[in-house]
Amino acid sequence: MNLALWIAAGLLAAVALLGGVTKTFVPRERLAAVHGGGWTGEVGAGFVKTLGVLELLAAAGLVLPAALGTAPVLVPVTAVCWMLLMTGAMITHGRRGEFALVLLNLGYLALAAFIAWGRVI
Repeated sequence: MNLALWIAAGLLAAVALLGGVTKTFVPRERLAAVHGGGWTGEVGAGFVKTLGVLELLAAAGLVLPAALGTAPVLVPVTAVCWMLLMTGAMITHGRRGEFALVLLNLGYLALAAFIAWGRVI
C-alpha cells in the first residue's frame, strides 16, 4: 500500500510540476493557443500565474513532507487541496465543452483522493 501511495504521489507531483512550470513561466498568449489552454485567454495573467504557483507548491507538498518526515500530515492536506483545484478545472473545461479534459481531471482528482485517504489511515 505504501508503495502504491508513493507511486501515486510521484505521478501526481509530476503532473503538478509540469502544469505549474507551464502556467508560471509560459506566456498566457502561448498557453491560450494550445489545446485545452483556451481558458487562459479568458482570465488575467496574474490568475494563471497564481494557479501555476499553487501547482508548484502542490508538487512539493505531495512528496516532500513524507520524504523528509517533517509534517507528513501536509501530504493529505495537499491532496485535498489538489482535489479542489481539479474540481475547478473540471467545471472550467466542462463549460467549454472539453469533456476529454474533464475526464483527465477526474482521474487526477481520483488519484489525489487515493493519496488523501491512504495517508490518513
